Amino acid sequence: MINGEEKILLSHGNGGRMMHKLIENLFLRHFGNKILDEQTDAAILPVDGAEIAFTTDSFVIDPLFFPGGNIGKLAVCGTVNDLAVSGAVPRYISVSFILEEGFPISELEVIVKSLAEEAQCAQVTIVTGDTKVVNKGKCDKLFINTAGIGMVRKEDKLVGKARNINPGDVILINGTIGDHGMAVMNARESFNFKSPVKSDCASLNHLIREVLDHSPGVKFMRDPTRGGVATVLNELAAKINQGIEIREQAIPVTKGVSAMCEILGFDPLHIANEGKVLIVASEEESLNILEIMKKHPLGAQSAMIGRVVNDHPGKVVLKTETGGKRIIDSLVGDPLPRIC
Repeated sequence: MINGEEKILLSHGNGGRMMHKLIENLFLRHFGNKILDEQTDAAILPVDGAEIAFTTDSFVIDPLFFPGGNIGKLAVCGTVNDLAVSGAVPRYISVSFILEEGFPISELEVIVKSLAEEAQCAQVTIVTGDTKVVNKGKCDKLFINTAGIGMVRKEDKLVGKARNINPGDVILINGTIGDHGMAVMNARESFNFKSPVKSDCASLNHLIREVLDHSPGVKFMRDPTRGGVATVLNELAAKINQGIEIREQAIPVTKGVSAMCEILGFDPLHIANEGKVLIVASEEESLNILEIMKKHPLGAQSAMIGRVVNDHPGKVVLKTETGGKRIIDSLVGDPLPRIC
């Protein structure tokens, strides 16, 4: 239950433990149903004998422009990726703008153009939308809301639901972690670190489709956005009631992200990504999937980072470079608010 004295904090939107507590104790308590209770990135819905994936998202990132993208590109990538990791082929999206009075139309055009270009790249069509304008000071420049629809093949409809995962299954990722969060933080705070950090913001549907079309071994997919890799793996471990072990040396992190995290006291495992997919696959198919991903431009730095294990059910453990072990928890506070 929610305490009547509690207030909404920035941490309630970070994708971590507090957000999930809010969802479970408030939203699911009032809205709960068989479909919503799955808590997947997109709902899989039956429509006249076929199945579609349906998702919605909102984007409140600050600043609007960052190395590697802007809020317009991000809105497409975030929506497309939520559909793709649910096993769907993204087809259509809606785009709604909430604009603050006085926002420069020239900047809006840059954002709209970027949004349109990314939609074309992802091969999705913008089919509807809405525009609202609020008084100056009542909105921080620009917010974007989207919805997305994709088609789902029967053989792919369970990849977002974490079914049939067993000890020995392998965890893969398509590249370096923490790039988006650190790029946005650097742009927001003007730290001017010498090592350039660029957001990984990208639509992953073509990469994911390559994997699903050529491998029957995918058991789970999720894009580690808010809360990072650590939060997704903790959610997975809790859902399947099995342990997960990841190897520190195997996790790809750029020197720039590593340096920023060390200076600022962040863990790359908790930092948001916008162009990464975590895949759990059978050991037999893991090498094949890794090879498929590495052939794609968005998967050149793909790696096997861990396994599902019998030990410590419900927990994620990191094997450190020095040979030790430590528990990796979900994100609790919010060191990087308004990251997407």
